[in-house]
Amino acid sequence: MSRRHVCLGPQSEVPEPSAAVVDLLGLLQRRTGMDLAWLGRFDGQLLVLQTMSGNPRPFGLSPGCSVRYEEVLFGQVRNASFPPLIPDTRRDPRTESSASVRELGVGAYAAMPVLDASGRLYGLLGCLNRHPRPSLGERDGRLLWLLAEFLTGYVSDLREMWEARSRTWSRIQNMIDEGDFTIAYQPIVDLRTGRPVALEALTRLENSPGPGPLFTDAADVGLGPELELAAIRRALTALPELPGGVRLAVNASPSTLLNGLVGVLLESGAPERLAVEITENEYLADDHDLLASIRTLRDHDIRIVVDDMGTCFAGLQLVLRLRPDVIKIDRFIVRGMPTDPAHQAVAAGVTTIAQAIGSRVVAEGIETTAELAAARDASLDYGQGFLLATPTPNLRTACAPTTPRPSTAMHRPPPH
Repeated sequence: MSRRHVCLGPQSEVPEPSAAVVDLLGLLQRRTGMDLAWLGRFDGQLLVLQTMSGNPRPFGLSPGCSVRYEEVLFGQVRNASFPPLIPDTRRDPRTESSASVRELGVGAYAAMPVLDASGRLYGLLGCLNRHPRPSLGERDGRLLWLLAEFLTGYVSDLREMWEARSRTWSRIQNMIDEGDFTIAYQPIVDLRTGRPVALEALTRLENSPGPGPLFTDAADVGLGPELELAAIRRALTALPELPGGVRLAVNASPSTLLNGLVGVLLESGAPERLAVEITENEYLADDHDLLASIRTLRDHDIRIVVDDMGTCFAGLQLVLRLRPDVIKIDRFIVRGMPTDPAHQAVAAGVTTIAQAIGSRVVAEGIETTAELAAARDASLDYGQGFLLATPTPNLRTACAPTTPRPSTAMHRPPPH
């Protein structure tokens, strides 16, 4: 048996434990003098190590790591065939020949079953040490039992959190596997000519007003990059059908840029016809790997767009660090431009910065003729919004020259 057969690796992000659970594990580790204290949850044949105090690396473990408990000593603790505490696993006849003890490098352990408030077995509370701890005794066993009893009230909440996250993870993973979404294309229009210069690919879900919550849920359970990449791959299938002079713009978070996006775009067959809109839900302007990825995209003539300028994430520092080819002014700024001098000043300032770094400016969310006129008066290059064109899955319609639509007071939810 090797460590890779013991620790199966993280399945997904684990729920954030309460401060009380973290404090209790710290107390247990200090009082026993062990290298590692942990709380694990049973999930089928697996023990998922949710929360830790100490250094798990010498054992090849990490938070979120899954262990097949029947293959290691934790299974015997669960079944009560091993005592809750063995100070020297290498001399105790019950553990001296255990392959998992040798592979994990366990010299001493303590573990106690933890029940939830309904009396169901939740998991194990335990400690591990690299070397034997002959001083461990009855007092440490009583502390372990006491803390396991005390945790009963907390693990019920952890179970509910875990089950909710597991349902979300399964729902999103199934959506990725099944490709259960569609792509609509909304043009970015030259405000002088009305001709589209790019199409932004927007993810659409049936019976849903917008995909924003889905992408938020995906990020929460560690599937954000996978979902974004699945949507981007679907959008790229339209690339061969685009007319000349029109780029395809895809949305990506910084995490997705660092987890496979560069390869997907370079393998598209026409990277020089693409643009990447850096979405505003993360701020990683100082990340050297991110900047290196952007340089690689630029080397292949892929345009870089900073989305939603004017929000707390897409700020001035981000623009100065990335030096994007295009800056998109957030809908909030555009909405106030017809009447508010402050909004007009912000737009004018963005335009000045864009000119200094060689960028173009897009006014997002144009929904009224007054907003369109204000964008033109501010000498903005491009516009996007329901007044100009609504998102459509029909590429021919999306690529047609636009005529401003009648003004509407209805505000749609922002697309991803």
